[in-house]
Amino acid sequence: MNDFRSHNPANATVQDMSVDAGLRSFMLGVYNKMALGLLLTGALAWAAANVPEITNLMFRVTADGRLAGYTIMGYVISFAPVVILLGSGFVMRQPTVASTSILYWLVVALIGLSTGANFLVYTGGSLASTFFVTAAAFGALSLYGYTTKRDMSGWGKFLFMAVIGLIIASVVNLFLQSSMLYFIVSGLGVLIFSALIAFETQNLKHTYYQLGGNEAGMAMATNYGALSLYISFINLFQFLLAFMGVRRD
Repeated sequence: MNDFRSHNPANATVQDMSVDAGLRSFMLGVYNKMALGLLLTGALAWAAANVPEITNLMFRVTADGRLAGYTIMGYVISFAPVVILLGSGFVMRQPTVASTSILYWLVVALIGLSTGANFLVYTGGSLASTFFVTAAAFGALSLYGYTTKRDMSGWGKFLFMAVIGLIIASVVNLFLQSSMLYFIVSGLGVLIFSALIAFETQNLKHTYYQLGGNEAGMAMATNYGALSLYISFINLFQFLLAFMGVRRD
């Protein structure tokens, strides 16, 4: 009887449906957490640009309300997510659900405050249109990563090195202030983070299967997955602004 169950096609179908349902639930948890992160980012970005106490703490603003630069605190908050993400790899040797959740929301809050600069540089209409284009692109790319049969595991090292090169080029252009290099970096950024979204989505599927139903592991994977997709979304949005953003008069 047991042997019949293990080889019964109907039973196998039920098991497959159970796995698929679990995967969908896991991915939905990742997307929901990411969406809440984007909502918090938008709220904090608006507050950073419109609440005088926060604006003066972070930015130097011209008389007509445009961005003139960052304060020392503004620079600290802007670079803090990078430092925290790099440091977490050394500090969180044994991550927990709580610590990974704190990491996610801390990074989201800091990025939200720093992106308030966008409201001081670009018009609200261009920010909204760029966000919707980014959301549509993200949805299509993530769907591709979820459904494709192509193995993208080999992309990881290449994309990591591409991101490092992108960061170096961006830092160099802080000193060169070259508009040509700025648009080249932005174009490459759009391509690199588009590929990352598809890669990370497929990687999350693999992670789900590897965890084998471990609830604590899946909760931490949800936090890490939401964080990686959130960062890719924000970067794709920022690079698209270079082409779609309309600067304030």
